[in-house]
Amino acid sequence: MEHIIFLTGRLAQHNLEKVLAGMQPPSFSWEVREIGLQVAGLMTADMIRRRVEKPVQADRIMVPGRCRGDLDALTQHFGLPVERGPEELKDIPRHFNRAAQHIDLSHHDILIFAEIVDAPRLSVLDIVSRARLLAKDGADAIDLGCLPATPFDHLEDAVRALKAEGFRVSVDSLDAQELLRGGRAGADYLLSLTIDKLWVADETAAVPVLIPREPQDEASLYAAIDAMRARGKPFLADSILDPIPFGLLASLCRYQRLRERYPDIDIMMGVGNLTELTEADTSGINAVLFGIAAELRAGAVLTTQVSGHARRAVKEADVARRVMYAAREHQSLPKGYTDALMTVHAKRPFPDSEAEIADTAAAVRDPNFRVQVSESGLHVYNRDGIRRGTDPFALWPQLGLDDDAGHAFYMGVELARAEIAWTLGKRYTQDQPLDWGCAADPQAQDLLHQCAPGPTKKRPGTKANEKGGTGSAQAAPSTPTQESRSDADDL
Repeated sequence: MEHIIFLTGRLAQHNLEKVLAGMQPPSFSWEVREIGLQVAGLMTADMIRRRVEKPVQADRIMVPGRCRGDLDALTQHFGLPVERGPEELKDIPRHFNRAAQHIDLSHHDILIFAEIVDAPRLSVLDIVSRARLLAKDGADAIDLGCLPATPFDHLEDAVRALKAEGFRVSVDSLDAQELLRGGRAGADYLLSLTIDKLWVADETAAVPVLIPREPQDEASLYAAIDAMRARGKPFLADSILDPIPFGLLASLCRYQRLRERYPDIDIMMGVGNLTELTEADTSGINAVLFGIAAELRAGAVLTTQVSGHARRAVKEADVARRVMYAAREHQSLPKGYTDALMTVHAKRPFPDSEAEIADTAAAVRDPNFRVQVSESGLHVYNRDGIRRGTDPFALWPQLGLDDDAGHAFYMGVELARAEIAWTLGKRYTQDQPLDWGCAADPQAQDLLHQCAPGPTKKRPGTKANEKGGTGSAQAAPSTPTQESRSDADDL
């Protein structure tokens, strides 16, 4: 059985041991080592090198998730793997469960077509710029959406510019002549051809997307499919997804019948009628729609980012296609793969109970404020005691920071984050921005260095104080700086 040594600080040691003891049945043997500091999140690779003696009798060393420094160098130093665990120790069981499942979200089998719906009104440079952003979020093909009765004189230039950038390009129009122009300019796909416009597919090398004359006219779609199969040319078929309450269920049934009739063709599903025309968070809508697409074994999905509430639709689609592919291939529920689609709420928002936070607070011997959130509300504590509440304005008078503008600002930010997390049921970690999943780009983290002292941590005539990895708003100018406390026992 693998033996793992977990490194930690004094405040977290008891809780870490309790979490590890509760992992039954254990898949490894374990040992917890407190390496002579109070706050585990302030641990660094250099500190570990100095304080942990060789040789280490273990198969692996696990350090706190907020530990900063070069762990590859530590691995070489100790001659065994040194790895970061999760940022919250209560997430350790989930961390090992995910590792045991060998979760891999690098694979998918659905192409994302991201439509630029107003392409005729944009310059070529603007089209290319927007395409870069869509591709960065996960789009595989850039769809140029033409507009009725709107000239698109620079259509060919737009197609060629996108191709020069290495993009796959589709042209989306009801006008056969625009489709023909796009195909001759080098577009890879043409959206969309009915049975009456199949002649366009004979004039270009572009792959057509076939649709029925009317959404309910399945026979015309089948006829188009049969005609293209007789030609021996590639295509995609789209049964048209209708919005709520104008036939969504019936349209889903059409897709099912399409797949049953043609088990081996490539299907496209356009999801904008749901994401754009339903005023609900699109992350959940995309999760369900891509689950359906995965069951259909659809080859492509067409999506848009027009409405403000759908501004992250492409990124959500990219996450969803990977999750649903993994769930289908592993024949497991789409759970435990990633939290990226849970943008508003967290599955485990409050890892620590009120009693556990009180136990931790009782062990604190320094003036630094810690902020934690439990199901009952916000908890702010230091050596002078613990303050509880749900309203930051009610907690403020208890902090004694009236004459300390920098720390007051810092605590205002942290309490605001904590209140949002408690209200919504999100995970809160002091000194860290709230995690909004794929609804917002995460801030880059430097895993090699602790964060530098912030400007709000300075007092006139004193050195800058720093809040540190586990969070501690400094309450006194005598608190050690990051440099002086790297080896301090009383942090």
